[in-house]
Amino acid sequence: MKLPAFTLRLIALTRKESHQLLRDKSSLAIGLILPIILILLFGYGLSFDLSNGRVGIVVQNITPQSNQLISGLNGTKYLTVMPYRSVDQAEQAMGRAEIDAMVVFPSDFAQQSASSNASIQIITNGRSTSIASALQGYISAALATTQSIQADRNPNSSSGLVSIEQRIWFNESANSAWFLVPGLIVLVLTLIGAFLTGLLIARERERGTLEALFVTPVRPLEIVLAKLIPYIVIGMIDIGMCLIAASWVFNVPIRGSLFSIISASFLYLMVSLSLGLMISGTVKSQFQASQMALLTSFMPAMMLSGFVFDTRNLPLVVQVISQILPATHFMSLIKTLFLGGDDWALWFKECSILMLYAAVFMTASCLSLKKRLG
Repeated sequence: MKLPAFTLRLIALTRKESHQLLRDKSSLAIGLILPIILILLFGYGLSFDLSNGRVGIVVQNITPQSNQLISGLNGTKYLTVMPYRSVDQAEQAMGRAEIDAMVVFPSDFAQQSASSNASIQIITNGRSTSIASALQGYISAALATTQSIQADRNPNSSSGLVSIEQRIWFNESANSAWFLVPGLIVLVLTLIGAFLTGLLIARERERGTLEALFVTPVRPLEIVLAKLIPYIVIGMIDIGMCLIAASWVFNVPIRGSLFSIISASFLYLMVSLSLGLMISGTVKSQFQASQMALLTSFMPAMMLSGFVFDTRNLPLVVQVISQILPATHFMSLIKTLFLGGDDWALWFKECSILMLYAAVFMTASCLSLKKRLG
């Protein structure tokens, strides 16, 4: 039975498009690999629960009741307890983001317990409102459960229930905008950096204007710098707009110095721009460049940098990958500078990493052009 002409044409066109799709590896990656990545990320990582809260314990005078309460905190799988000798040490650790909360037992805790008027102070790191809220709940629940068990075992005990005083540092009002707005700077710089420069060389290659540069005496580094400079100016204007919006529109406190914030932002801008230029120099078309920029810069920056949720909820392999991303290092630094103030040790560490990334990406961009020119 002979098929209708419409069916024959449809089969032929479908076969042609299928072969074209199979030859286009980038489209296959978008259609098949990207959904798998998103499913795993959203399934494992998109969680506002806390699985490993780091809690610093400060006990100046150890008593049997304080030991029992600390044992209760050690007994929950959601908390990791770290002892500190003084409040100053714990404060410094929280400033360096080594712990997420402090539980402080007062020096006269034994006398307070005897008079049934004991209190414990819980101080959480408000740089992430979701983590701070979850930690307050976990710590309070663990302490309440421990006290309930003690009361059941010793109904005739003279010690009363311990009251809990809760405080939030760096984000006293628990405003989520204080946590999200600094992270938006990372996304904005990633977007304008990787996407704008990611199309530069690919666009010139498609238009045929890149070949005109091959016959001139210009060097690859000169081409790279010439393409970066105009977008550096645009990026710096965007950084200024982000800072103005954060301070004037969203009322986010800027506790760090403008030098530390702008210098760190400039370095990350260089990383983002050079990454986009490297992508543009290695692909053949603007379409492929936009896909690569999406998969290698913006999506990882949004999902794996700690912008929305804590990366410690991710599987170990994904945590390692997140630490390789430049956005992760800049995200932790910019939030610390905004909400915690200048931490020069962290600034030097993260800025050194960003400088290394910028140097690697710019070198790769020059090598891709050198190969083309040769």
